[in-house]
Amino acid sequence: MSKNLVIVESPAKAKTIEKFLGKDFTVKSSIGHIRDMPKKGMGIDIENNFEPTYEITSDKKKVVADLRKSVKIAEKVYLATDEDREGEAIAWHLLKALNLPDNTPRIVFHEITKGAITSAITQPRIVDQNIVDAQQARRIIDRLVGFEISPVLWRKVAGARSAGRVQSPVMRLVVEREREITEHIAKNTYKVKAELVNNAGEIIDVKLSKDFTSKDEALTFANALLKSDFSVASIEKKPSKRSPKQPFITSTLQQEASQKLGFSVKQTMTLAQNLYREGAITYMRTDSFTLSEEAISAAEKVIKQEFGEQYHHARRYKTKDAGAQEAHEAIRPTDLTKPSIFGIEDQAAKLYSLIYKRTLASQMSDAQLERTQIKINLSNRDEQFLANGEVLAFPGFLRVYDYLSSEDKLLPNLAQGDNLKLTSFTARESFSKAKPRYTEASLVKKVEEMGIGRPSTFATMVSTVQERNYVTKETREGVKREYQLIEINDGIIAQSTPVETTGAEKNKLFPTSVAYLLTDFLVKYFDDIIDYQFTAKLESDFDTIATKNTPWQGVVKNFYTPFHKKIEGAEDISREEVSGMRELGTDPKSGKPVSVRFGRYGAFAQIGHKDDEDKPLFASLRGSLNIETITFDEAIELFNMPRTVGETNDFGIIKANYGRFGPYLQYGKKYVSLKELTPEEVTLEEALILIKAKEKFDAERIIKTFPNSEIQILNGRFGPYIWNGKKKGKGQKNITIKKVFGEKEPADLTLEECKKAVAGKLKPKAKPTKKKAVKKKVVKK
Repeated sequence: MSKNLVIVESPAKAKTIEKFLGKDFTVKSSIGHIRDMPKKGMGIDIENNFEPTYEITSDKKKVVADLRKSVKIAEKVYLATDEDREGEAIAWHLLKALNLPDNTPRIVFHEITKGAITSAITQPRIVDQNIVDAQQARRIIDRLVGFEISPVLWRKVAGARSAGRVQSPVMRLVVEREREITEHIAKNTYKVKAELVNNAGEIIDVKLSKDFTSKDEALTFANALLKSDFSVASIEKKPSKRSPKQPFITSTLQQEASQKLGFSVKQTMTLAQNLYREGAITYMRTDSFTLSEEAISAAEKVIKQEFGEQYHHARRYKTKDAGAQEAHEAIRPTDLTKPSIFGIEDQAAKLYSLIYKRTLASQMSDAQLERTQIKINLSNRDEQFLANGEVLAFPGFLRVYDYLSSEDKLLPNLAQGDNLKLTSFTARESFSKAKPRYTEASLVKKVEEMGIGRPSTFATMVSTVQERNYVTKETREGVKREYQLIEINDGIIAQSTPVETTGAEKNKLFPTSVAYLLTDFLVKYFDDIIDYQFTAKLESDFDTIATKNTPWQGVVKNFYTPFHKKIEGAEDISREEVSGMRELGTDPKSGKPVSVRFGRYGAFAQIGHKDDEDKPLFASLRGSLNIETITFDEAIELFNMPRTVGETNDFGIIKANYGRFGPYLQYGKKYVSLKELTPEEVTLEEALILIKAKEKFDAERIIKTFPNSEIQILNGRFGPYIWNGKKKGKGQKNITIKKVFGEKEPADLTLEECKKAVAGKLKPKAKPTKKKAVKKKVVKK
């Protein structure tokens, strides 16, 4: 056994590090956290200054037992968990669970290379208790919130599972953005573009210096153009530059990978973590823009060698946020001589290339540009046409990363006073847009700007609100919309009303019905949990604990005292108050009110009232419908079910409908699930294909039926069984034949035997017991 034991978090990382350290070191993995507060009970002694109780989690008992054995035979133990708060906490839990002394060497590194690992071994420190306390404070507050507020939500808000301290403000952001979009009233304007031509026949694209607010204004302007002369009023040329962006931190990597590669936040972090474990990049959870002097020197060498000295410009970035913590360097390749790496999956290779280019570009010269603006006068109007162009004088960092806008065009050589002619003109009606819905990446950017969360929590925050069904990521088709168009071609004005598609969304975040209810409930009764500034202030408090030795118990107490009082007062809140009920109108057929609300099984529409003599009609909201935005017409359409698809001699009347478990077909007393077709659109031909497939499946499944009885003997996943003919949830009972009748042939069973089995009057056949072999003692003579 090796003299030295190094404990890391990841098994993959362990293998890599062991190669670097050599035969005198054994590297083992904790596979993440090994201890946590117990699942049953709160695990926090509120009366005793919020003292937490920790236990080894059930899935880590074997891991801890193995580590204890390794610790016993090692001469020296090193703790080498990740260098963020979670990593520091894991190191502290290892100290306690493995009974290690407090001065056990703790080593940190932000890249898995031989140089970084061997250097870290020579410069150990001890576990930083301040950082551990910051993590504990966060964990304890999150536990208190989840443990105390979840039961309130289960009783008061239908469909709400829990309300996390950080996830709730994230959910609120999505809800508030959706409400902004819903409330947005589009204003129309007319944007004017034209093509002019000079004496040399060169075309110049121009746009008007103002927009018109009405069609009449645009039409008047178009008529004036037919009688106007055009001349160059001025030509203004200005040198400009573009500077490279800073190297990646966690949030900017997530945003750029989303925009350029189409990766989700979770996917980006998984790929980045794999690249880190393979030693290809530095630590991926960081909010520091700093590059090491070693990296800056390496970049200089590569840039001068590949592009020339004029392309190099050393830059030393500083992190603006005083509370920045986690790793101490930006995300960069560990070896800048490798623009690409092989032997990894394609997506990981793309992410590595993105990181490489961004890092190298950050150490390169500015791109030098020449911007030109030409102003063109009209002889009979005060407005001016503008033509903008851009010339790339020196590419600088653009040789490696980023591109100029496709709208930047070269302009022909013109002189002041040159005359131009009109070749074409368009005045197009356009509509103001609401703020865009969040993508995962733009949501991360927003929470970072607001100070909610830290790099290690960004991906979890965005994924948790989706896992709890508060937010969904969807791609939606747009809707058709008419717009007005005025054109001049060959000296003739033409008007038309083309159609465009608007509102199409790709991988955007939408709130669910329960998100609206939960957000409003929390804003009204637990404003601290969902308040942006309060959440950001807590994050700042955690930073203070980590850096300034502030006692964590005080931060927890300041949060818990007012929070618990609100929990105690929540018993007086009625469930009806938070149902999200909306009156939409009156049903033209029955004259009864049409409303929507959220219930035990989700959002639904209702015709009538619970106190009416006749039972109200109910219909579940489906697809993209939610209680916040559903219209009266959309609600009424929900009640146009079941729909009769058709009728045949073999199967009778076939109907399509929606149920608790999704859309389905019904023929007689039988049902077939509609997986990829909707009840509104399924045709008779499509329905028959599904029904015949179902009949064939049932025929192969049925072993025996009995006249005048619902009992059947069927083939199932675990062998033949007796079914009592009842539907699930209505007294269904299945009896495995082998358990009751042993090896008896299922087809030979009688109806009486099946009835007794269903009634529980037959005892299961006892399994034959195997005799244990008796070991004979061998007596040595």
